[in-house]
Amino acid sequence: MYGQATNCFCCTENHAAFDFWIGSWNVTDRAGAKVGTNRIEKLQDDCMLQENWIGTSGSTGTSTNFFNSQSKQWEQLWVDNQGTYLKLKGNRKGNQMILSSDVFTHTDGNEYINRITWTINEDRTVRQLWEILREGKVVNVLFDGLYTKVN
Repeated sequence: MYGQATNCFCCTENHAAFDFWIGSWNVTDRAGAKVGTNRIEKLQDDCMLQENWIGTSGSTGTSTNFFNSQSKQWEQLWVDNQGTYLKLKGNRKGNQMILSSDVFTHTDGNEYINRITWTINEDRTVRQLWEILREGKVVNVLFDGLYTKVN
């Protein structure tokens, strides 16, 4: 599959590492309550993934995700209708895509990192876990959702 077309710049194993997230999904919280839907598409001749989130609370957001061939990392830029933006980078390790932000200083004066992990489960669902870390330790979980594909 990879490298068959000579004009396919993004047909590499690295560029396909996040393909498990492609599709239309229902998203539930840990208690099983629906929190939204998400559609992830591969665009630009397989060079990027675009996420389109619609939350049950009225939140919407879009992310652009791509494998940066120069830095050898995946990068994500998330922007939502509440003015939140997030820049992440990282790589896939086994059945997980792990992307983290640079260190940022919160209004409390402490330094933190955002880390989002997508885990492929045995039943092909995907768990998305958004954690806030301080000094390498998880201090808060902002989102813990289960993605189930819509048939």
